[in-house]
Amino acid sequence: MATELSLDQGLAGRYATAVFELAQEERVVEQVERDLTALRGMIEESEDLRRLVRAPVFSRDEQTKGMTAILERMQAAPLTRQFILTLVRRRRLFAITDVIRAYEARLARQRGEVQAQVISARPLNDDEVGQLKAALSAKLGREARLATQVDPGLLGGLVVQVGSRMIDSSLRTKLNALRVAMRG
Repeated sequence: MATELSLDQGLAGRYATAVFELAQEERVVEQVERDLTALRGMIEESEDLRRLVRAPVFSRDEQTKGMTAILERMQAAPLTRQFILTLVRRRRLFAITDVIRAYEARLARQRGEVQAQVISARPLNDDEVGQLKAALSAKLGREARLATQVDPGLLGGLVVQVGSRMIDSSLRTKLNALRVAMRG
């Protein structure tokens, strides 16, 4: 996972800053956030969409047609459409997930929030997410925004990353530590 600092730098940071500033001017920051978050979810769920976004074998025209259809179907804001199609025209669509993370990090800083990546062995229910969010917010002194992910390989427990800090309470890590302790 990229750190907040590295998200501000480089290609993704420059594009995220540009769309963020335009969204502020047009007063559509939250709408663009919803669009980008939905798009990221679609990319994560669809192998075909991931391939369209990342594979350099697709032409600009193919990427334009594909992304236009997706953006129309999700009824994306005009600024979101314009931005995504600009990435396509400039052959930068491969960076969209990093741009989305950079946009979210910039928005979180403006709101005084901190972004936390949470990986669990199973999907967390709303109550568990709420409790985890409250615990992190109390510990960090700022509102926590959670990005959740499921990794059944953890067996149980959680891995939480906030910036460069990582808390790994997964059963897999505990079993590995026990295995090392028994060997030595």
